Amino acid sequence: MIAAFIPARIAATRFPAKLLQPLGNYSVIATTYLNALRTNIFNDVFVVTDSQLIAHEIAAIGGKYIMSQKEHESGSDRIAEVIHDLPYHVIVNIQGDEPFVNKSALEKLLEPFLKDNSTKVSTLVQEMHNKDYINDPNYVKCAIDSHFKALFFSRSPIPYNRANIPNQVYYEHIGLYAYQKQILQRFTKTPPTPLECAEKIECLRFLEMGIPIDVRVTEYMGIEIDTPEDLIKAQNYLNSIENRM
Repeated sequence: MIAAFIPARIAATRFPAKLLQPLGNYSVIATTYLNALRTNIFNDVFVVTDSQLIAHEIAAIGGKYIMSQKEHESGSDRIAEVIHDLPYHVIVNIQGDEPFVNKSALEKLLEPFLKDNSTKVSTLVQEMHNKDYINDPNYVKCAIDSHFKALFFSRSPIPYNRANIPNQVYYEHIGLYAYQKQILQRFTKTPPTPLECAEKIECLRFLEMGIPIDVRVTEYMGIEIDTPEDLIKAQNYLNSIENRM
C-alpha cells in the first residue's frame, strides 16, 4: 500500500501563504494535489496541514486532508505525526509548492522500492545547466555515487570544480521523497543532526543516521514556488503547456 502525503503549512519565510496563491484555475496547493491524484499510482493522496484555510481549499475540490496538531520543522515531521494508525507501507512526500509533479517522475521515485524491498528512502534530482542556479544557495545540490546513492546534499556547488572539468555535471535536488513507514518514524524521533542544522537540509539527517538514500534522475519538473517571482514563472510555464495542447 502506497500513499502520497502533501505537507502544507500556511507560513513561509520568503513567500507567506504561497500555497493559496492562484495558479491557473486553482491554487498552488490544489494544483499540486490534483496532479498527484491524476497519476493514479497511489492508494490514497492526502494534504497534511495545520491551516483551516488550506483544509477548506482541498475540501472545495473534493480532496482528502488530515489536520496536524503540532509545530513542525519539516514536512517529513508533519507527515510522521499522522501516519501511525494508517495502513500504508510506503509513504511518498510531495512538496506542496511543486505544482507540476508528474507521473513519470513519481514512478522513478518509487522504482527503487519496486526493485528492492530493502530500499529505505528514495528521492529525485535533475541536471542543472544554469551557472547562476548552481551557485545559488536557494537551490540544493546533490552528489551521487556510481550506484545512484546520495553522497551529500549542499547549498554550495558540489562538487567544487577545482580542475575546471568542462561540462561538469551538477544535480539539483527535487524535494520529493519516498520512505518505508518505519524509517520515516525513526527519522522524526531523531533530533536534527549537525550537518542538517548547518545546511538547513532535512535529508542530511538520513545520511547522518547511516540510512542510505536512493537517487533517481528525472526530467524537468517545472517550477518550485519559493518566491513571488517563481509564481510568475510557474504561471508562464502553465500557459506554455496549455498553448501546446
